[in-house]
Amino acid sequence: MASLKEVRNRIVSVGSTQQITKAMKMVAAAKLRRSQDNIMRMRPYAQRLNNILTNLSNVQNEDGGNVYAQKRDVQRVLIIAVTSDRGLCGAFNSNVMKAVNVLINERYATQAAAGNIEIMAIGKKGHEYFTKRNMPTVGDYTTVFGNLSFETVRAAAEQAMEGFRTGRFDQIDLVYNEFRNVATQIIRTEQFLPIQEKPQEQVANQTESDYIFEPSQEEIVEQLIPKSLKIQVYKAVLESNASEHGARMTAMDKATENAGELLKQLKLTYNRTRQAAITTEILEIVGGAEALAASR
Repeated sequence: MASLKEVRNRIVSVGSTQQITKAMKMVAAAKLRRSQDNIMRMRPYAQRLNNILTNLSNVQNEDGGNVYAQKRDVQRVLIIAVTSDRGLCGAFNSNVMKAVNVLINERYATQAAAGNIEIMAIGKKGHEYFTKRNMPTVGDYTTVFGNLSFETVRAAAEQAMEGFRTGRFDQIDLVYNEFRNVATQIIRTEQFLPIQEKPQEQVANQTESDYIFEPSQEEIVEQLIPKSLKIQVYKAVLESNASEHGARMTAMDKATENAGELLKQLKLTYNRTRQAAITTEILEIVGGAEALAASR
């Protein structure tokens, strides 16, 4: 059985930890509100822009002029993995890394055996994970979340798009956490490039949009498609950012509850140990008094 001093020290230590986790929960809740507002505003814009992008890509594919929709034999693959810069957010980061490993093993096993898979890790945790395992990485985007904005994410999107346009990569996939609510984050694995065409049945059931191009179709598409692709990456990063704060808030709330339960157990142990010590001292005093009386 632990001594009273050891139990007291553990109570103080757990109490301090509980205060830290409670403060981290409050900080995560404040950041979550801002990041949640950002992603809720971004989703309708990104979805509408993505629909326009798909329609324009279908139109331009008829002329063979859209380099971002060109389908090739998949020999070289880039996987964009969006994680966080910090831990203490439950299984948030490990779920992304598991999803990347599953994607490689199930879909790109041949390319992995040939060493033709590279990782673009957005977030420090992902970068550290893949570099420690000697996986080829592209770029260094470990400070994106320190000053999250479209400008900071655009560089990563442009590097990925340049790699596809020049033929360095034949396919690019996005792996990230999609924000649903504070307690739920869903892993998403999406094809970023080449741009996917809509299924024929979906096109048939959808009302066709009649676009008027001004000044010209080529000039509009040349500006719109790259911008839409960058918005897709930015949206994935915003989803991941909101998911991170939600996961950290949930993890710190659970840690605070666990600390409270542990404190109850430690205080109970402390009281029992103290009572046992007092009882032992009383028995020793009574035994000494009886021995003294018997000797007289």
